[in-house]
Amino acid sequence: MSSYSKVKSQTRCNIKRDAGLTRADTTGNKYCCLFFARGCCPYGWECEYRHMLPDTSSALPDTSKDCFARDKFADYRDDMGGVGSFQRQNRTLYIGRIKETGTGVETEEVVRRHFKEWGEIEKIRVLQYRSVAFVTYVNEMNAQFAKESMACQSLDNDEILNVRWATEDPNPTSKVEERERLEQIGREAIQSKMDPRIVDAVRAIRALEDGEVLDDGDAVQDSEENGRPAKRRKLELEDVPQGSATAEPDPEPEEEPQPQRTGLLSADALEGLKYFAEIRKRNAMAVPVVRVAPPPKLPTEGLGLADYGSDDE
Repeated sequence: MSSYSKVKSQTRCNIKRDAGLTRADTTGNKYCCLFFARGCCPYGWECEYRHMLPDTSSALPDTSKDCFARDKFADYRDDMGGVGSFQRQNRTLYIGRIKETGTGVETEEVVRRHFKEWGEIEKIRVLQYRSVAFVTYVNEMNAQFAKESMACQSLDNDEILNVRWATEDPNPTSKVEERERLEQIGREAIQSKMDPRIVDAVRAIRALEDGEVLDDGDAVQDSEENGRPAKRRKLELEDVPQGSATAEPDPEPEEEPQPQRTGLLSADALEGLKYFAEIRKRNAMAVPVVRVAPPPKLPTEGLGLADYGSDDE
């Protein structure tokens, strides 16, 4: 049987019409229904999976599964079909057997109109006169959902689409962009889980060890949100007229260290760290003194028999 002898799907999902609540919204299941994506779920609202598009704002519980809770594999299939691989994040779909009735721009508009229903599209590339298009989504879960929803479907004509995973783009520029995108995602994920006060404390300790002077603005640079009340109090003090400031001279020295309270370390702790850093520098610069043990004293008694164990010998 030829791989091109496929039958057009009898059902097709319509998100605006078919999406709704199921038992998954009560149980907290994050995975989507595969039958709903293909347009024919027999369980309806009693289904244990979600009947809506994947939630791209939150990650799936298990990255080794797709949005339909199917296990991924180490390698792709020979025909680039199936669930896919967990070793690479693939957001691009290969769309084959498209009937082109116009220019490349018109074909791109047709493809975009049919595929934008399944998620935000990053880019579309059409190979004119080859009946092939590549659709890249912003999120991989949308690509997984679109692959199942548009398999064996038609666009504006009676064609039967061949939807598969796209191979890795050999363009060096695309590889660099993908690597930078993944690095940016990793940095944002790490920064979102770090406490800015801990970052300020580590930065202050490193600056003291290196002998650098860390300004108060640098210490609270990453914790601006926590330091807004202190900055607001500082601005209020600056706006006070000179007459009222001279009338109450006592509270002024107490208001000066307010911006330092926004960090994790107080002023006393910073002074202590400076003191220990200076001691560490002095100890590192000092030349260590090696004490040599004195030689053992030879016994004077025994009539010159110090080399023997006893006088009898």
